[in-house]
Amino acid sequence: MKIVCSQVDLKNNLSLVSRAVPTRPTHPILANVLLVANQTKNQVTLTGFDLSLGMRSCFCAEVEEEGVITLPAKLLNDIIARLPEGEVTISYEEEEMEENPLVTINSLSGKFQLRGVKGEEYPELPVVEREEAFLLPVAALNEGLKGSLFAASNDETKQILTGVHLTRNLDTLEFAATDGHRLAVVKTSAIEETKESEEEEINSNPPITEEQNFTITIPARALRELEKILSMAKEGESIALFVDEGQVVFELGQQNLTSRKLDGAYPNYNQLIPNNFERTMVVDRKRMIESLERVSVLSDQKNNLVKFTLNSDNEQVTLSVEAKELGNAKESISAEINGDNFEIGFNIRYLMDGLKALSANEIKFQFNGATQPVIATPLSGSQMTYLIMPVQIRD
Repeated sequence: MKIVCSQVDLKNNLSLVSRAVPTRPTHPILANVLLVANQTKNQVTLTGFDLSLGMRSCFCAEVEEEGVITLPAKLLNDIIARLPEGEVTISYEEEEMEENPLVTINSLSGKFQLRGVKGEEYPELPVVEREEAFLLPVAALNEGLKGSLFAASNDETKQILTGVHLTRNLDTLEFAATDGHRLAVVKTSAIEETKESEEEEINSNPPITEEQNFTITIPARALRELEKILSMAKEGESIALFVDEGQVVFELGQQNLTSRKLDGAYPNYNQLIPNNFERTMVVDRKRMIESLERVSVLSDQKNNLVKFTLNSDNEQVTLSVEAKELGNAKESISAEINGDNFEIGFNIRYLMDGLKALSANEIKFQFNGATQPVIATPLSGSQMTYLIMPVQIRD
């Protein structure tokens, strides 16, 4: 095998697929990336796979001799990232393939040699039956993931909650994530908005039928990696999603991501969202975040509690934090408050996560009792609902 390619192309594609390489592989070969050189297409394909998440990326190169090899992902990444920009040549002698060959990496600055492992030992990525793809607007996916991923659980004992529940219902995409303490739900359009004439828009966006609806739960880890692929998309692009009983595949240009689906019934989260509220509060989101960041310096790491005191008479909410052995902090900010005066406690981190994801200048909070779910929604921009369970205040 012998390929000549750009250091920048190799570095960028290698960096992407290496994110699917496990840090503690169950089999030594999984610590490697698979490199396939295709002379007919003058193309190099890189693959990383941990048996659950797979990432594959292709780029153009001058393929003088084609071949297949796997190389240690971390070492290869470290070497390529440090090489100067310019041409990089990767090669090994075909007669060495009886054993694991020494692969030579030549650049403007010098030469490295790495021991490779034959590509035949590398596991195949799962194959999804290629029926018609679901085309999802990149902008809608970005918006939905930004507003939901942070709320997914990290507790592996609650497998279904470690994912984001994605539903397409005709022209709507809905993203939901919960860890049992908070819930984030985002609704976006399943149709890419265009600036074309009405006739062209109808042709480019045919109506979505009921057969194209779906409901799946995808691991949050896979979707965080999908965000990296989406960041490479051009404005107005769509990504192709293929689904079968056990797997999903996202494809965007020369990049694709394969992930298992999460099994089990996702909680009926719509039942958790109250319909009626006793009091409301509208605040400036930026001011609220800044105040929380200041008072959180003195929060007690055991409970991470901030107390809200709503005063409808002077149209203010007071944020207070008390750490018995350290001290206390208190700040007041103006707010539009409807309803009786009220005290309620929150986990600062959960509250901050939601406020940072709610992309609007003003946020509306809706309350009932001091131990009942609270809803926060933006007054403009994305259609997002953030439910957070209060923390009991103990005197």
